[in-house]
Amino acid sequence: MTESFSGKIKDKLIAAKRKWAEDGRLMTGAPDTERANRLPPGQRLVTDWPVLDLGITPHVLADDYQLEINGQVRKPMTLSFSDLLDLPHVTAKNDIHCVTSWSRYENHWQGVLSKTLAELVDPLPDARHVLFTAHDGYTTNVRIEQFLDDDVLLAHHWEGEPLSEEHGGPLRVVIPKLYFWKSAKWVKKITFARDDKPGFWEERGYHNNADPWTEERYE
Repeated sequence: MTESFSGKIKDKLIAAKRKWAEDGRLMTGAPDTERANRLPPGQRLVTDWPVLDLGITPHVLADDYQLEINGQVRKPMTLSFSDLLDLPHVTAKNDIHCVTSWSRYENHWQGVLSKTLAELVDPLPDARHVLFTAHDGYTTNVRIEQFLDDDVLLAHHWEGEPLSEEHGGPLRVVIPKLYFWKSAKWVKKITFARDDKPGFWEERGYHNNADPWTEERYE
């Protein structure tokens, strides 16, 4: 994280969320290991879509957007937004769950499946992790099998409209089975890696795996 980035982010917000991790805030101690309930433990339903970030909203125009995919792949590449729109598209409907305790049902997305991007770059056999870097300096990480799950996509539309800037437009990651901090907004780089590298919140006490039903909020 660069000095300029650390100088811009909201220190109070970060300190508060680190304290949540230290205190185990929102933990119920009643994990739903069978996923018997649609709503994970400790969550509440909302009908709006709360905006959560690090205090920076990057201004990235679709015409200027580029997505770099690199690391342990045979064919690293950089895709423009136009390139992404030319790829096979999907529509998807899923629920999202934020570690701050809200969940929102039945979000409708349009975008490109993570598997489609993986087919383009052809990950090497030793690629076991996927690292995301965003335009605001944010980072997060998942295992490659989590990234290649059938419901994971890079979304550019939500509810039939282009994804708004405040929610990560022009392109964001959507990994619905994990807490939503893993679904990086304003993603600019996807790195297939041999070794894991904890991201921004993972370095500050948040769980590396982030399964909502087993309450993997914090380490």
